Amino acid sequence: MKLHKIEAGAFHVDGGAAFGVVPKKVWQKRYPADKDNYCRVHMRCLLIDTGNRLILIDAGTGDKQLEYLKFYGFEGVINFDAELSKLGYKAEQVTDVIFTHLHFDHCGGATRYNAGKTAVELVFPNAVHHVGETQWQNFLNPNVREGDSYFKENMLPIADAGKLHTLTGDEFLCPEIEMRIYDGHTPGQIVTYINMDNQTLVYCGDVIPLAANVPLAWISSYDVFPLTAMEEKKRLLDEAAEKQQILFFEHDAYTECCTVVSNYNKHKVSSMLRFEEVL
Repeated sequence: MKLHKIEAGAFHVDGGAAFGVVPKKVWQKRYPADKDNYCRVHMRCLLIDTGNRLILIDAGTGDKQLEYLKFYGFEGVINFDAELSKLGYKAEQVTDVIFTHLHFDHCGGATRYNAGKTAVELVFPNAVHHVGETQWQNFLNPNVREGDSYFKENMLPIADAGKLHTLTGDEFLCPEIEMRIYDGHTPGQIVTYINMDNQTLVYCGDVIPLAANVPLAWISSYDVFPLTAMEEKKRLLDEAAEKQQILFFEHDAYTECCTVVSNYNKHKVSSMLRFEEVL
């Protein structure tokens, strides 16, 4: 099995939103912010070649809504055709796309405008696109908090093409890849567990967006159901600490992966790792 990280771009979020009720005097020691209190975050995708499947986890924001979303200060948004070519692949070879959830910074890059900007087309036309069923229903009928994070043109073309698969519970995509449902940040988020020879890599998505978010109370204001988010994060961290799983961070601009330890129900990072160190 071959794994490749794909940096799909960066943007900026308010530090208070990223760390919720944690005071800035505390969180800024672990994650930097600029003079306007904005924190740089990445859109770090993962490409997995199992030999039988070519799987992409999340697809960044794409460029369809960049003008509308310009206050986030997006930088370096990639073209997937070009990035996959650098790795020796083509977009047509991708068999599966796993969306952690359907906020614009996780799924927007899976569709694009055609050359004449008259229609939206699939970037990965042969792939089955996987999403949690409750997340899909939330996308179709969003609550007030999340309505501005969902764009119909990001997902409806995929559903119309018959390339959407929804999960009603935990599911193995193949023996090496397990998709598990986690709530809290948003209903029906998928966390992907990649089982390699001697270790497991956990693509955390927004259950734990940054290494600085590892402590249970350090949750984001973007989490729609805060108490559930903490419970779900504890569930993930307890197993990660017990089994020494490696956490892969999608949004952390400075830490790609880590391991964690747990003492008396308190969790902390035990070692920070570059992605290359876990291969």
